[in-house]
Amino acid sequence: MTKTLPAAKAPTARERLLSAANELFYAEGVQTVGIDRIIERAGVAKASLYNTFGGKEQLIRAYLDSRHTRLTERLRRAVDAAGSPRDRLLAVFDAQTELFAEQDYHGCAFMAASAEAKHGSTIEEASDISRAWIRALFTDLARDAGAPDPEALGRRLHLLYDGAVASARMDRDPSVGAVARETATIVIDAALPTGA
Repeated sequence: MTKTLPAAKAPTARERLLSAANELFYAEGVQTVGIDRIIERAGVAKASLYNTFGGKEQLIRAYLDSRHTRLTERLRRAVDAAGSPRDRLLAVFDAQTELFAEQDYHGCAFMAASAEAKHGSTIEEASDISRAWIRALFTDLARDAGAPDPEALGRRLHLLYDGAVASARMDRDPSVGAVARETATIVIDAALPTGA
């Protein structure tokens, strides 16, 4: 008797819209890309977008939330795979270096979207949440590594992380990830007690 495998489930309208938004918003910008292009790329009716998200700003927020989920998963995997607490701090920069090397890397989706957003918008809020998560990750890892002032070390590493993002995008130079990691090593070693 031959078993038949269940047919693959077709993506929902929500999934197709988010996929199209991820592709187009990330490559071209959240304000540059109009709703009609998203709908066309997703292959759904305009009503599907409004019924699912309510409007473009809510779609942008869902796009940013999905980017945040992918970012946190990437960084958590890298940190969890690292050995010592010091290596866990550096693993964030290793993950960043891998991201910079991706062919479709267009910089930070949150920096780009918030640059185009109105102050106080849900778009700015999504960017703030993502940035706060990264700062908290650095601070928690610094605390685990025994830093006497984990908030200060977290802030310094976050600044370095952001600078690497801007440099990789603006200079179109993925090798900046290695420079950021090297600099992070110096900053971390200066901040940690001897033997930590």
